[in-house]
Amino acid sequence: MDHYLAVHPDIFMARKEMHFFGSDLRFGSQFYRRDHAAFLAEFEAANGRRRAGESSVWYLFSERAAGEMKAFNPDAQVIIMLRNPVEMIHSLYYQFTFDGNEHLPTFAEAIAAEGDRRAGRRLGRQHYFTQGLVYHDIVRFTRQVERYFNTFGRDRVHVIIYDDFAADPDAVYRRTLEFLGVAHVPIQNGARVINGNKHVKNPVLRTILNDPAVRRSLLAIRPWLPQHVFKALGKVDARLRKLNTVPAARQALDPGLRRRLDEEFAPEVERLSALLGRDLTGWSKDARWHKDIDTPAFVPEAARPQEECGERAVGVA
Repeated sequence: MDHYLAVHPDIFMARKEMHFFGSDLRFGSQFYRRDHAAFLAEFEAANGRRRAGESSVWYLFSERAAGEMKAFNPDAQVIIMLRNPVEMIHSLYYQFTFDGNEHLPTFAEAIAAEGDRRAGRRLGRQHYFTQGLVYHDIVRFTRQVERYFNTFGRDRVHVIIYDDFAADPDAVYRRTLEFLGVAHVPIQNGARVINGNKHVKNPVLRTILNDPAVRRSLLAIRPWLPQHVFKALGKVDARLRKLNTVPAARQALDPGLRRRLDEEFAPEVERLSALLGRDLTGWSKDARWHKDIDTPAFVPEAARPQEECGERAVGVA
């Protein structure tokens, strides 16, 4: 969605994953977070377009980001995209193994290690975001979405279900543009996967690029570097990462683990369904939790690659 918004002539989307908001997000020191002036500088190329925004995946998880965004711009509009929680954390595990935040060799081990992660144990040398490794906490969508509803009002928050976007991206895109108050421009050349699952070709190169000491050193000298030099270094880094990346299908989720997670998340899915007025219980269709209860009726709802780090929260001014 970030990609499709960015190509719209009336919308400017700044660099992804800046995470300017969310002061409770405890990223490692190797993670670059902009100050106020540097954040505003990312929008200098907007050139008067009607809408300007940015996408950062952890704004939804953060308990402070919504309030900080409201203080920054009370009239902001927010777009949230939600995905089946089991599929979301399974995908997140593979993203984290790709970028070095996760070092445990299987998804099952990572899920089992959540208690240790809360206590600061079983962390890899390259980890940069411990909070994200407590996977169950990431998909408490109901309270996360409710926080944005309460902060901005429902009329300024647009919730997208990923399944809808995958099934009919142009229709979802059209409704999103209507929410933003800009003209509908069809998705050119058809929708395609923008940021699919990937693996590294050379783990040694990935280790060097992600080494915390190397990244901390670069960030430490940044204030003394001309902006164009720092940007040039960033482009070199991005180029090396791209050359070291290969698309790859992720390993299928073990059916037994899938059933257990479906069952664990079923109550959360019920709460989210009630909040959104839409039956999402198909996400947990295999959960035994549903066998002994009546499914309530729900009122249907009306009808650029990750650079520095869903499920995604996009603040658009």
